[in-house]
Amino acid sequence: MRIKMLETRAGRRRQPFALAFPVVVIGFGLLALAAPLKDAEQPLHRVGALLATGGALQILHGVRRADVAALRRAVGGGVLSTLMGLLVLSTPSSSIPAVVLLLAAAFAVEGLVYVLGARRTDGRLRQLGWFAAAGDLGAAAALLILRNAADTWVVAGAVALRLFGIAWAMIVTPVHTAEDAGGTVLDDLGLADRPEAVELLAGVTFEERVRASSDRRWTLAFLVTLFAIHSARLETDGSLLGYAAPAISVVGDIVLALLFAFVVVAPLAVSLRTSTLWLERVVWRWYLSVAPAGGGVRAWLARKWLRYRLRMGVQLREARFSMTAALWRSLAAGVPVAAIVAATVPMWGMSWFFDTENWASGIWNSWAEARTDAWREAMIRAVSTGTDTTRFAVTAPGTTSGDFSFVVIGDTGEGDASQQILRDQLMNVVEREEVRFVAISSDVVYPNGAMIDYEASFWLPFKGITKPVFAIPGNHDWYDALEGFLATFLQPDAARTAMRARAHADLRLSSTTDRRIDRLIDEAARLRREYRVPTAFQRGPFFELQSDRFALLAIDTGIVKRIDPAEWAWLGAALERARGKLTMAILGHPLYAKAFDMTQGNPEFARLKRLLLDHDVRIMMAGDTHDFEYYAEPSREGRPAAHYFVNGGGGAYLSLGTALDWPERTPTPEWAFYPTRDALVNKIDPRTPWWKRPAWWWTKNHQAWPFSAEHLSALFDYNVAPFFQSFIEVRVEASSGRVRLLPYGVNGRLRWRDLSRSPTLSATIGGPDDFAEWIVPMR
Repeated sequence: MRIKMLETRAGRRRQPFALAFPVVVIGFGLLALAAPLKDAEQPLHRVGALLATGGALQILHGVRRADVAALRRAVGGGVLSTLMGLLVLSTPSSSIPAVVLLLAAAFAVEGLVYVLGARRTDGRLRQLGWFAAAGDLGAAAALLILRNAADTWVVAGAVALRLFGIAWAMIVTPVHTAEDAGGTVLDDLGLADRPEAVELLAGVTFEERVRASSDRRWTLAFLVTLFAIHSARLETDGSLLGYAAPAISVVGDIVLALLFAFVVVAPLAVSLRTSTLWLERVVWRWYLSVAPAGGGVRAWLARKWLRYRLRMGVQLREARFSMTAALWRSLAAGVPVAAIVAATVPMWGMSWFFDTENWASGIWNSWAEARTDAWREAMIRAVSTGTDTTRFAVTAPGTTSGDFSFVVIGDTGEGDASQQILRDQLMNVVEREEVRFVAISSDVVYPNGAMIDYEASFWLPFKGITKPVFAIPGNHDWYDALEGFLATFLQPDAARTAMRARAHADLRLSSTTDRRIDRLIDEAARLRREYRVPTAFQRGPFFELQSDRFALLAIDTGIVKRIDPAEWAWLGAALERARGKLTMAILGHPLYAKAFDMTQGNPEFARLKRLLLDHDVRIMMAGDTHDFEYYAEPSREGRPAAHYFVNGGGGAYLSLGTALDWPERTPTPEWAFYPTRDALVNKIDPRTPWWKRPAWWWTKNHQAWPFSAEHLSALFDYNVAPFFQSFIEVRVEASSGRVRLLPYGVNGRLRWRDLSRSPTLSATIGGPDDFAEWIVPMR
């Protein structure tokens, strides 16, 4: 048949962008190989995401393949690749050997499939099949050999190898083109030789070409409107971050639109068409039998319906055979839904899953984590005078000797009800005479640390505090290269010097000009005058405060739980100055959290912990995880007991992983956490709508396996009472030779009944109605 011959020739043609898919997948493979470099924060997450995305592209490429067997292999392989990617994405570092075995099994299974396929073909396809089988089986054997030495590099190498294999299959396998769509629709109906059907198809194809340009115009208009909405809501400030954030949000809207089209619209359309194809054939037979004689109204109605069916068939085939057509048709179907999500998501509270304005944070995280150490080191060296590390010391009235108190609060800056709910308790504590200052332990401002967010998320919630406020940055504060933080918390000359040094470290490839630096510092000074919150006492993003018997060291751990050589030099000298005192350290990241030792798999973080323990640091506190937790390592080998606190409940959405997924085996014999599982469940159960119920059931009863309850925390971020935010008051009682740590909730001091705690802790400290507190004796 003529149409069949044209289809065969078209299936062998190369489209203008035929190499786009394999080039992108090869790029993914190279990125997977590079993911473990420079001690990235979560390399397995990146590797898994790359493989899952590569698997999705494998499916998209596979449905265009001209050979049915090749199509099935590609779709099956793509599903397998996607599942493998999700497995790697959700696996902790401690389970790498198990992941390697599963990857080996997946390679082996696919290799056997290629063996069976090769035996059933001949010629070039047989050779390609044997070659693919050898590659998969060889990869499986290599992984089995390396399973005992498995680490992140082995997983990254295996994933890269699979992505390269996917790209190779894309290059060598013929695919259909968009021009084949109409012919294949008629072929499926058995009507390729009927002039009436060919004529009807020609009319539908012409109309689709005319409509295509109109559909593209209004889709682009929708996207421009979304960019304007995001720009207004994000309050673009003229910086690179300000311009890029709404653009990234629109990219996120496009992703949501495509997901909706591919996951919901396309399956429904394909299911509807295939399930009613028999009816279409019946109508065609009747129509072709009466069409020459006219057929009256019934034939006119049948013709209308058949045109609709042909249009649906052509649209689905074009989307299947052409990525360009698939993209535009998917956007046309999904962008209105993405616009509805963008318009309504602010009412849901902070959501990292559907609020595309927060997706930009992931981009800034990847950008900043690779540069944080270099930026910080450049800032420190510029601010320091020679080897004078005492320039990073701060003081507060009444802290050089005797008794005093201070407040530590972490992860404050969402600017919503979960932050404001703590405000009265924070003021009640801070206004007491013995409380001398406030220290913020992580993430002053969400989502990107930008100055534009400081008024609503820092100055306004802290209005009324008249004691000095110090801070160390969290990972979110680094996303704007720390500019908002520096302008707010550093002395103006130090902030100016630090920002200039950062720009020089980036070879001045930055929007941070002297004019911008002056504008940031002036804006911070204006807000400081208006809100009267005392800041700007520091010389860097870390500090020390020394009294006669107590030392407080606040350590910036950046994004990847690491400090640079210049900060190491300061920390070593500060620890020496603290010898003989009870020393407390505040870090940007916790050493224990969610019942895990966070130093595992991170040699630099483990080195920092050893340094602190070797200098007898007794109290270590951090934010980052959004709740309250306590761990204690008992004294051993002449070393006193060490107390670890997670203090990140100062305003951000609550982390669910601790309460919902507390394990039977814990890293330390003594522990406690707040809130309890029952209190958390009793809040979320009645507030979860029906459409979230499956996700909540999965999270509550199965810890969101194979992911984690922590991953889904933001999905259940309900900014209504009861709230479980918290902060800690630290009372330095030199007169009694002790330090007391008192946790506060939204209604005052927490009692032991509010916390879950280990049996050993329950037996030694207080009854259920007693106030919770920890006492650490001074030497």
